[in-house]
Amino acid sequence: MATDNLLIEIKDLHTYFYLAEGVVRAVDGVDLRIKRGQTMGIVGESGCGKSVTALSLMQLVPPPGRIESGEILFYRAVRGNNASTMTEVVKITDLKPNSKEMRSIRGNQISMVFQEPMTAMSPVRTIGAQIMEVIMLHQEVDRAEARRRAIDMLARVNLPNPAQAIDRYPFELSGGMRQRALIAMALSCHPSLLIADEPTTALDVTTEAQILELMRTLQNDLGMAIMYITHNMGVIAEMADEVAVMYLGRVVEQTDVQSLFFNPLHPYTRALLKSIPQLSDATAKKRRRLEVIKGMVPDPYSILKGCTFHPRCEEMIPGVCDQVLPMLIEVEPNHSVRCHLYGTP
Repeated sequence: MATDNLLIEIKDLHTYFYLAEGVVRAVDGVDLRIKRGQTMGIVGESGCGKSVTALSLMQLVPPPGRIESGEILFYRAVRGNNASTMTEVVKITDLKPNSKEMRSIRGNQISMVFQEPMTAMSPVRTIGAQIMEVIMLHQEVDRAEARRRAIDMLARVNLPNPAQAIDRYPFELSGGMRQRALIAMALSCHPSLLIADEPTTALDVTTEAQILELMRTLQNDLGMAIMYITHNMGVIAEMADEVAVMYLGRVVEQTDVQSLFFNPLHPYTRALLKSIPQLSDATAKKRRRLEVIKGMVPDPYSILKGCTFHPRCEEMIPGVCDQVLPMLIEVEPNHSVRCHLYGTP
């Protein structure tokens, strides 16, 4: 695959948590590619490894977890001697979490909007102090310039009265305003990649729509890529260019957003889509129970033989799906799936 337009490449990533109860294989062989300026949607039930994949990319996996094996490559754009732009490949998995080079990437070239705005910012420091800290850490500017840039970024995320809001504490802001301040902090250094981990979970639908529109606008203005993690397939339909569906630490299907909704291949993807309320049913005044995926995500300590989805799959092939782990194969151009229905051994 050509790497000219590639920004992030994850190869066979394994991130495990070593606990007294056993080993949790949170990420168990993820392969993923994100292009420059692209929005990559990551979907799946809770416990499927979406957030841990993002934390691995940022080298923020908390102990007792660690990246066991695999590679994360960051194709960083750098200026050449003749002012031309070149690509430098940085192997993030070779960097120590607290190393100078990793700290220069984290929050600067790769930023993250965490899931809960209530706890993502310090309650004892003003939002301005926290945004200015990021700017001064990564940019060679003084405090006055950092404050000016912080106010400018707060204005760009449409926070009311940014010159006054910069001196307010997070608990003085509403949920939507806190989320805007968090996005401003993540974008303050104009990153190449923004990781958004359920950024609208605690917000009402009106504020959610405003935040999504804001992220699209800023993406177009700054030319950045977005890795959008969510349970909401409606948000994926609106935001994503490509989608990776994860189940129990692995990518089970990856394709462009239109193919995912109009031609889902994996039984798990089809089950997720069936669980979405249909507007047509409401307009036709039909009464229909939402379909649910039977069972639950398996215990994180268990090691299932074969396809990890087979205990819940209605299309399971006995003697195959419960015995042999399927490989991720490309069934159609730019449409990969991990399922024995598309190539049994």
